[in-house]
Order: sequence, then C-alpha cells, then structure tokens
Amino acid sequence: MTILPRWGKRPIILAADNSDGAGPKGPWGGGGSGDGEGPRNPWSLPPAGRRGASKPTALDEFLKKARGSGGGNGGGGGFPGLPTGANPRVLWAIGTALLVGAWLVLTSFHQIGPQQRGIVTYFGRYAGTLLPGIQLTPPAPIARVQTVDVQRFRTENFPRGEGVNLTLTGDQNIVDLTYSVRWNIQNPRDYVFQLAQPEETVRAAAESAMRAVIATTTLDQALGAGRTTIEQRVAETTQNILNSYRSGVRIQGVSINRAAAPQQIVDDFNKVTAAQQEAVGAVNKARSYAQQVVAGAQGEAAAFDRVYEQYRLAPEVTRRRMYYETMEAVLAKSDKTIVEPQNVVPYLPLPTAKRAPDPEVNAAAAQPAQQAGGGQ
Repeated sequence: MTILPRWGKRPIILAADNSDGAGPKGPWGGGGSGDGEGPRNPWSLPPAGRRGASKPTALDEFLKKARGSGGGNGGGGGFPGLPTGANPRVLWAIGTALLVGAWLVLTSFHQIGPQQRGIVTYFGRYAGTLLPGIQLTPPAPIARVQTVDVQRFRTENFPRGEGVNLTLTGDQNIVDLTYSVRWNIQNPRDYVFQLAQPEETVRAAAESAMRAVIATTTLDQALGAGRTTIEQRVAETTQNILNSYRSGVRIQGVSINRAAAPQQIVDDFNKVTAAQQEAVGAVNKARSYAQQVVAGAQGEAAAFDRVYEQYRLAPEVTRRRMYYETMEAVLAKSDKTIVEPQNVVPYLPLPTAKRAPDPEVNAAAAQPAQQAGGGQ
C-alpha cells in the first residue's frame, strides 16, 4: 500500500522547474541553467535559445555564389561568364541551349568518306543517298544516316577455318573443295533494305551455286583442267541468284584453292586412279595395234588393186607372172631335183637323196634330244 504515494510523488519531481532559483533545488543543482552553480538540466533550453548558431555549409556557399551574393565577401562576384545575380532558371536555360546546340550539330552534319555512301531515312523510310563530303540533314530522330563502304572487297572462305567441304561430283565421286568468293557492294540502297543478313546470304548463294556446278562436272575436271570453267560458272550462277534477291551485291570472282580426294579414302582413291591410268594405257595399246593391222590390210588391198589393173590390161601375161611368182615363193622353201630327159635317163637315188639342212628343222629336232639326255 505504500507504492502509490511514491508513484504520486514522481510527477512532482519531473515537473519541477528550478530555472528561477526560488523553488527547491533538483538533482542537477539549483536552477539547472548551467551558470556554474551545478550541472545543467538536460530537459531545459540551452542558454542561446532553442537553435544554436551553426556555420554555413558548402551547399550554402555554392548557392550564394550562384545568386551572386559574393559568398559573404560583400561583393557581387559569382561564376565567371554569368550575369550578376543569375538565378537557377537562367542556368538551366543556358545548359539546355548548349545541349540542344550540340545535339543539332552532331545529328545534322555528316562526314561521308570518299569510299562511303550515306543512306538517309526519314522516320525509317528511305529518303536518299549521300555522296562523299560534308552533308546536312534534319536532326535525329527525324533523319538517320547509315554509312556503307562500297569500295571494300569482302571475302568469304569455304569452309571457315580448318575443316573439310565434301561435294558430290557428276560421276558419283566425292571431292574436298576449298574455295573463296570475293564481292563488294554495288547498290547501297538495296544492300541496306533488301538483305537482313548480307554476309550469310552471299555465303548461302555461293555454296548453292558451287554444289550445283560440281554436280554436273566429272572428278577429273574438278581436279585438273576444268577449274577455270568451274570458277566462271559458279560466279555467274551466284550473281544470278543475288540479282533475283535485289541484293545490291556484285561478285568479283571465285577462286578454287584446293580440290582433292577426302583424307579418309585417299588410299582407295589412289588405287582407283592407278587402275584408271592402267586402263587408259591398255586402251591406247589396243588402238595402236588395231591401227597397224588396218594399215597392213589397206596396203595389201592397194597392192591387189594394182595387180588387178594389170590383169585387166594383159590377162594371160599377168596370170603367168602370178604363177611364176607363186611357184618361186613355194619352191624356195623346199628341196628341189631338176631332171631334163633328153634321150638320157639318169639314175636318181631319190630315197637316199640328201636334203639340204634346214635350220628350223634341226633346231626342233635338237630340243627332244636335249630333253632326253637331261632325263637320263
């Protein structure tokens, strides 16, 4: 029951104000005014008032200079180049004018190089092409200018980097082709507006043309003498494809860098090549023999024609001559015994007559004798 009186006395202590020194002194000394008589009451006002004096900040100094107050020096200084007493609105107006001027200069004047052309669009629509020099257009975003280099030659290599590019030939063979296509821009307007991906379009058209041409070419032509013709045909076909797209691209040339058999079948390919060369050699040899036989037959036919002409002029003489020539050819290879029966009949030991030695007959007879001797 003694707790309530204690709580009743606490507001009296908190509400005590000893600032006049007439009442009883609080725990912080008499008056609590901080005059040296004791510690100052933390709930009482400071001697200088509710807000004490403070030093000016850097922001205050900047605003004073911007307004031309001299920064507390009594003069009318401010920022150099600005009128005295300028307010923030004037500063914003000057800054905005500078930005607008820079924007107009940067987006209205265009430097077009000698190898370039400028494609002008008004709100995305084609408006014209700028020639080399300094050109003036409306500022952005009304007008935009895209520069295009029309003199630089671009090169597309097939394949990209290291790899193989297998292509099927007309005679059902596979060839590994490495080639390049050079092109440049002929019509900047079509190049910018007709093609979404110009480089990829050129690559696709060139690769399609090369495969179409190789499909009608033999392997020997692709590996050797037909390269020049293939390059010309591929360039013409690629240009026709791009013209149908209205691409604005001109093909300058196609160059086949390497044409060879794939590495996986190079051994088999060499065997096939060797077999083809052997077949060609055999065919040439047969043709040479056929030409010799035909030439001999033609010579015999011509000789017969000449004899027939003589036979027509003198049949009896020609017949006898042919008989003599034939008998001479036959008897020249056999033994002969000539008998002239004029009142005398000589004795001829025909069974024992010795025949002239024939080298061919002797050689044929000697071979069985040698074989028999070797067998013993």
